[in-house]
Amino acid sequence: MNNTEMILKSDFILSFGTFFEDNQEIKKSVLTSIENNRSKFVYMFPIDNVSLKPFYTQFIKYEVGSEEGICALLLDTFVKNCDEKTKEYINNLDLGYISAESSAGEEEFAEAFETSNDAKSKILIIGNDIKNHQRVENIIKLLALIKKYTDFNLVVLDDELSKRIDSCSDFNLDEIEELKSFNGTLVYKLIGENSDELLASKTFSNISKVLDGDKIYINFKDEKIMKILKVDDSLTGTIAILKVENSNDILNGYRYKQVKIEKVEI
Repeated sequence: MNNTEMILKSDFILSFGTFFEDNQEIKKSVLTSIENNRSKFVYMFPIDNVSLKPFYTQFIKYEVGSEEGICALLLDTFVKNCDEKTKEYINNLDLGYISAESSAGEEEFAEAFETSNDAKSKILIIGNDIKNHQRVENIIKLLALIKKYTDFNLVVLDDELSKRIDSCSDFNLDEIEELKSFNGTLVYKLIGENSDELLASKTFSNISKVLDGDKIYINFKDEKIMKILKVDDSLTGTIAILKVENSNDILNGYRYKQVKIEKVEI
C-alpha cells in the first residue's frame, strides 16, 4: 500500500514533524480517515494548526529543535516488547530532562497511548522537518526501532528519509544529553508557494517591535530577506511562517531558523 492508502485504512493517526499545509494530499487523507473510520488523531508539532483543530483528538506541542527527544518519548511510550539492548536504553533515558526540555509532558504521551489502545491500524506520520535536523542520524535509529518494535505503520513523507529508516541496521543509539533550544523570534519555512508576506502572531509582532503591514527585513546570519509582516490572529507564540516555493530557497537546512526582525525605514 502507498502512504495514502495506509492512512485511509487507519483508525489511529499520530503525526510528527509536519504542519500538513505543504502536503494537501496527505492532509486530505487524514481528514477522510477521521470522517470515514472515526480515526483518533494526535497532532504533534511546535505550531498549532487552526485548520486541524476541529479534527484532532489531542495536540502535543513540543519545542523547536527537540525532535530527537520526542522520538525518545515515543520509544519509551509505545515500545513494550523489545530486545535487551533497547530495553536497557529505554530504562536509562532521563525522561524528566527530555520532557522538560521538549516541553512535552510524559502524561501527554501516556494519554496518546491510552487513546491508541483499541486501534486496529495505527499510523505514525513522519514529516519532512526531520530530514535536515542536526541529530537526524540518531533520530533515524530511534524511528527504525519504533517501526521494528511497535504496531505502527510508518508513513514517511520524505522518500530519502523513508529509505534510510527502512535500511537502518545500526541500533547503537547515542545518549540524549542536550536538546538544542531555539530562543527569541523564529521562522518556519513552509514549502509550496512563494509569498511576499511573513505570517506572524501578535506576540511575534510585539517582540519584534513591528506592526501589521510593515515592510521588514528577516536577518539570518549573512542573509537578509525583505517581506511584509502580516499578523495572523490564528497564530500564537514566537514562530512566524515564511512561505517559499521550494526547499532550495532561502534559509536552507532545518526548516526553523532563529532570526532577527528589522523594520525597513522609508
